[in-house]
Amino acid sequence: MTEPHVRPARPADVSSFAAELGDPGFFVDRMSRHLQGRGVLFLALLDHRPAGVVYLWLEDAEEPPLRRHLPGVPLLTHLEVHRDLRNLGIGAALVEAVERYSAEHNRDRVTLAVRTDNSAAARLYDRLGYRDWGHGSITCYAQRVLPNGGILVEPEHCHVLVKQLLPVKPAPRSKALPIGRLVLMRGTSTSVRASNGMSKASRACPTPEPPR
Repeated sequence: MTEPHVRPARPADVSSFAAELGDPGFFVDRMSRHLQGRGVLFLALLDHRPAGVVYLWLEDAEEPPLRRHLPGVPLLTHLEVHRDLRNLGIGAALVEAVERYSAEHNRDRVTLAVRTDNSAAARLYDRLGYRDWGHGSITCYAQRVLPNGGILVEPEHCHVLVKQLLPVKPAPRSKALPIGRLVLMRGTSTSVRASNGMSKASRACPTPEPPR
């Protein structure tokens, strides 16, 4: 079995992922927010099969304690892995994609809320470096989009966890070589030349948790 592949969602993905993971209203709503730049919907595939989803909430948090203590910190929400594909590294791959995106966009932290009764998810987040924020548990409001388009808001008692992110450094450029320096590629010697007396520099080319 191959490694999970994680990427941002495209509109054409909505129907197939909703069919596999359920909750089509969620996918429609988050895809709309994604296209408006209000968040990022990440999808995981395993052997080309829909395997998981996570949504990075970039709007102001709906919960007042989060707005007060963590203003502007992106919120990892609705991490879900297909029930038949758990314990295969898919959840960790989705979290990694969220963290990478946040760091690349100059965010120094990511936060999330996990239900106090969801010990399996709490263990995953602890293993990935998330720690309690130090302000106690809060009441979160999970939203479930109904088939008729209505939204059911369900209160949940949650722990809040935060992870500090390391800054992402740009890939270094390779150093230019002087005229006449030989570069060996697959056993062939080639003289590197450039009009300014230096070689052309090459550039290094740099992606089982119930939903919240």
